[in-house]
Amino acid sequence: MIIYSAVILVVIASLIYYLSNALRRKYNAEVREGLYRVKNMEESVLTEKDIAHLPEPVQKYLKYVGVLGKEKVKDFKVLINGTMKTDKNREWSQVKIGQHSFLDKITRLFYLNLNMSGIPVLGLHFYKNGIATMEIKVLGLIPIVEGMGKKMNQAETVTVFNDMCILAPASLIDKRIHWELVDSHSVKAIFCNDGNCITATLYFNDIGQLTNFVSDDRYYSPTGKTFESVRWSTPVSSYKNINGFNLVTYGEAIWNFPDGDFCYAKFNIQDIKYNNNND
Repeated sequence: MIIYSAVILVVIASLIYYLSNALRRKYNAEVREGLYRVKNMEESVLTEKDIAHLPEPVQKYLKYVGVLGKEKVKDFKVLINGTMKTDKNREWSQVKIGQHSFLDKITRLFYLNLNMSGIPVLGLHFYKNGIATMEIKVLGLIPIVEGMGKKMNQAETVTVFNDMCILAPASLIDKRIHWELVDSHSVKAIFCNDGNCITATLYFNDIGQLTNFVSDDRYYSPTGKTFESVRWSTPVSSYKNINGFNLVTYGEAIWNFPDGDFCYAKFNIQDIKYNNNND
């Protein structure tokens, strides 16, 4: 009887472990699919000619980052540590994030592990073929946020473009981006992907560093059920050399509500790797 009970407990524990890792398995499966898809893409080097059509502040940014003479980006993998809060009145929680994005058929896979008062909360933001979903589960089992729909598709298209600007600057040569020069330190961009078109303004300093990204096309959606149009900004700083590129290592995500700003994320970028089939 004791052996039988022990076997039952092992089976139950194994089942719980398996179910709690469903989001992670989905993330890993999509990463493998993306890597398989891009592995045979033609490789080429980014040149002055590739950036000639860009506004001067964007060209200056790409030169500062150091993308010229290096391979064009097909995919990028990011590791992030930081803190997040789900609403203004909550305490900050530690978070670890793994992200993998692909630029051919734009795909964004964003897996987070949030430690909320000692309880693991797992999440997967998924964007593919212009369609976005968001799943957040306590212990990877109990859903607390499930989001999808046209507004989320648009909102995540903003996030995709934000990633391109901050995490993979070489991707800003993409033909899906329409640029408009505002002044010597700012540009407006219209980015369209699979039926979703969004607008953002990028701000740069004198030496060419991107300092902020602002868009009015994202939605505040704490539950995934309601969507409020709110300005969204991501000030960035602390540029350092990461694998041969001068890249941002610190950023914040802020909702600019009319009654005051709500900073809900502070991220420290640990690593960024491009074209991961080359490893």
